[in-house]
Amino acid sequence: MMDIKLDPSRDDLPLMANTNHILVKHYVLDLDIDFECQVIEGTIVLFFEDGDRLKQWSSSSKETCQMESNEACTLRTLKPCHIPATNASSSSSKMGYNNFEICSKADKDISDKDGNHDNQEQASGISISKYCCDTENHGREEFLLVLDCCDLSVLKVEEVDVAAVLGIEKFTRSPKLTAISKELRNEMVRELVTLPADRWREQFDYFARCSQAPSCGELFFDTDTWSLRIRKTGAQTATDFPHAIRIWYKTKPEGRSVTWTSDQCGRPCVYTMGSPINNRALFPCQEPPVAMSTWQATIRAAASFVVLMSGENFAKPTQLQEGCLSWHYYVTMPMPASTFTIAVGCWTEMKPETDSPSDLEAERSLPPSEPDFRYVDVCSHMDYPCRFQSASASTQEIIPHRVFAPLCLKDVCQGTLLPLIPLCLSAAHSVLGTHPFSRLDILIIPANFPSLGMASPHIIFLSQSTLTGMSHLCGTRLCHEIAHAWFGLAIGAQDWTEEWLSEGFATHLEDVIWAEAQQLSVYEAHEHQELRACLRWHRLQDELQNSLEEMQVLRPRKEKTGHVSDSGASVVKHGLNPEKTFMQVHYLKGYFLLRFLARTLGDETYFSFLRKFVHMFHGQLILSQNFLEMLLENIPEEKRQELSVENIFRDWLESSGIPKPLQTDRQAGAECRLVRQVDAEVTKWIQVNRRPRKRKRGEQEEVFEKVKRHWPSKWEVAVSSQLLPDQLILLLEQLLQEKTLNLRTLQSLQRTYSLHKHDAEVRHRWCELVIKHKYSKAYKHVERFLQEDQAMGVYLYGELMVSENAQQQQLAHRCFALTKEQMDRSSAQVVAEMLF
Repeated sequence: MMDIKLDPSRDDLPLMANTNHILVKHYVLDLDIDFECQVIEGTIVLFFEDGDRLKQWSSSSKETCQMESNEACTLRTLKPCHIPATNASSSSSKMGYNNFEICSKADKDISDKDGNHDNQEQASGISISKYCCDTENHGREEFLLVLDCCDLSVLKVEEVDVAAVLGIEKFTRSPKLTAISKELRNEMVRELVTLPADRWREQFDYFARCSQAPSCGELFFDTDTWSLRIRKTGAQTATDFPHAIRIWYKTKPEGRSVTWTSDQCGRPCVYTMGSPINNRALFPCQEPPVAMSTWQATIRAAASFVVLMSGENFAKPTQLQEGCLSWHYYVTMPMPASTFTIAVGCWTEMKPETDSPSDLEAERSLPPSEPDFRYVDVCSHMDYPCRFQSASASTQEIIPHRVFAPLCLKDVCQGTLLPLIPLCLSAAHSVLGTHPFSRLDILIIPANFPSLGMASPHIIFLSQSTLTGMSHLCGTRLCHEIAHAWFGLAIGAQDWTEEWLSEGFATHLEDVIWAEAQQLSVYEAHEHQELRACLRWHRLQDELQNSLEEMQVLRPRKEKTGHVSDSGASVVKHGLNPEKTFMQVHYLKGYFLLRFLARTLGDETYFSFLRKFVHMFHGQLILSQNFLEMLLENIPEEKRQELSVENIFRDWLESSGIPKPLQTDRQAGAECRLVRQVDAEVTKWIQVNRRPRKRKRGEQEEVFEKVKRHWPSKWEVAVSSQLLPDQLILLLEQLLQEKTLNLRTLQSLQRTYSLHKHDAEVRHRWCELVIKHKYSKAYKHVERFLQEDQAMGVYLYGELMVSENAQQQQLAHRCFALTKEQMDRSSAQVVAEMLF
């Protein structure tokens, strides 16, 4: 039993769901999007499965109390008073699609601070005491279902009468339904959730029918800061507890899983990004990764909006009534609830002006799945319709895809993003094999999105910052997010503290996939990858110097990694620490570990192994040792040297600072021609900066003429003003180390490279130089960055304030005033602490 002491205001994110007792196998969501009230409202139906490992609830009741507040534990012996059943259907459109009502400000939140309702709908005017004595249970303990839940108003919880569904009797062993009991209902659900994969269409049809079935009784519930707790009188074990329940609820405008904002055209939109509290403020769920489930969702919104979601179908809207459309999505591959994503806005589908052959090929529908005999072994995951078992899917280099964005971004999407997608998808297939997902939507997310990208099943969010400058940043970020389809989604971390298993892999793979997409030669690819290794080495050093040691460890729980309490509850170490949002240590140290391993084996051997690993572990959750043990088994004895799982844990995953093997390999990129070119450029700029007399433009440009003769290859740039984006970043980072750069040098830098026209990564370094040297003529570039590139701008606010320059501090306050209402809440909180 874990001894967990939680302070919600501090570092660790609690995962409260008792997944060792009972597991959600499928969710059916039926929701309305209300932009007027900024709420998502409706129902969610949960279908459960229990197993042999389930225990009497009493075996962990004490532990549950330790995980929750003391008052929550009274739920075992107290119950709410009986109240008349409220007509909850009047507040949701479950049976009728007519709840697009305009609510007043006073109606936006009818729950108390923690969202408690205790089986009463406060809007109904019913007023009763919170609890009354339990006179029926005589002290017997009952099973308590614990779901992860936060910032939600739960209105009612009820058992679903699945036995009322026509044809459901086929899922029982009884030929006739003479007497309906709780055991019979649970048997129906148990048989339904365990149907084989080839009957998934029938299964999902019955899930939908059951979700519309009537109630057969309300359940008692209570909420606290992090959880929703539900019980039924007389149900003492998980086996006795109803296996299908319906929860009526609505989100709150301030809910931390849901972002209400405006898009780049000024039109309202809403999206979910989960992090840092995942989806518990979108719907009650089981958040521990082990609770892998499927889902289907019906979402209704006004006709002017487009609903995008994690779903394997290209949803087409159905008109329900004038001005209202319904969208339906589903997922058949079991996934953690945290990967569920939704985005609703006035998006426009961006299409190329002419279809390329690759686009047409991708749009062709695949024939029915058939066995793929390239591998002798069958898949190791739980049963679901798997693309890795389909010969046709295995050869599909480019999956069907769509791009959505506000209409005002049409030109830049068509010019930058659309041509890259087929190239990157094909390259990813070349590197990793079968695409785990059958289709892909890409959405250009609003400016307040606090990251450059995010991958979810069948959908990728990209920041508008990736669209500026040349295609380099867009291409590399797109490759990073596509790589997450394999590492992060199809293969997930069993313990979320091992974030490197997702981000380290995606960072390492983005370089390889991007080189393949550009069709670089082996030499060219190596040069580009060494250049990026050099950049990441500098970034890692900087991060480690400016962060707490305990935040630098990739496996902070060490031997307890993957362990949970008897009930299944656990914590995500540092999951709520605001500094973690801005840290890249899991990306960078994970990247360097994989780079080290690939160099030890040789690229060809390593990536051959990686494809084998993907085939073995797709559809499953892993720990670090699963990857490392299989890898070491595939390393020839002569190459293994002193490598062992224990040594890698010690040197790379369980220590802070620079990993020991990297300490002897500090010259990342030292032998790279592209890096040497930048070193030569830096030397010349330092010389320019030291020249006392003012030179004419022609004389100054002579300083760079000599370098041209040293660049013999076609693919390398021919003049200094045409450095590759990554070279420019390295150049600016090295110039940032100079104590002073005079204004003439800064002006010449800007003119030589047209820095304000490059991608966001380059412009960020340029803004740092502008702020450091108080180059007021370029302050307009800083203002533009803070407003248009919010995903990367937080650091610049800090630089503006620590300079103690009045003009710069005024600039910071002015930009924050313009953007704070739309800014991501976590970012806004961090910036506000810097400014005030």
